[in-house]
Amino acid sequence: MTRGRTAPSRGAFDLITLVIARRPPAPEQAATLSPEEAELLARCAGPCSVAELAAELDLPAGTVRVLLGDLLEAGLIEAHQPPTPADAVPDGLLRAVLVGLRAL
Repeated sequence: MTRGRTAPSRGAFDLITLVIARRPPAPEQAATLSPEEAELLARCAGPCSVAELAAELDLPAGTVRVLLGDLLEAGLIEAHQPPTPADAVPDGLLRAVLVGLRAL
C-alpha cells in the first residue's frame, strides 16, 4: 500500500490537518490510484481531518499520511494546516475590538 514508505513524499499531515479534494482525477490518473487512494479521494469531497479519514478507512494514521502525500503530489487534494500560536491574534487587538463593540 505505501511501498515501505513511512513518511509522506510531500506535505506534513497532523491529525487535525483538513484535507479536501481539488478535482476528480483524470481517467489516466484514476487508473493508477490504489483502491485506498481512490477511497481517500472520494471521502475528501468535503473537508475531512486526517484522523477522521484514518478512522473511517480503518487504517493507521501513518499509512493515511503517506497516501495523502501521494494525492497531494498528484495535485488531487489540498491540505490546510491547523493554525500555529504564531498565527494567533494578539490579545491587545482582541481587547480593542471588544472595547469598540461595547462602545456601540
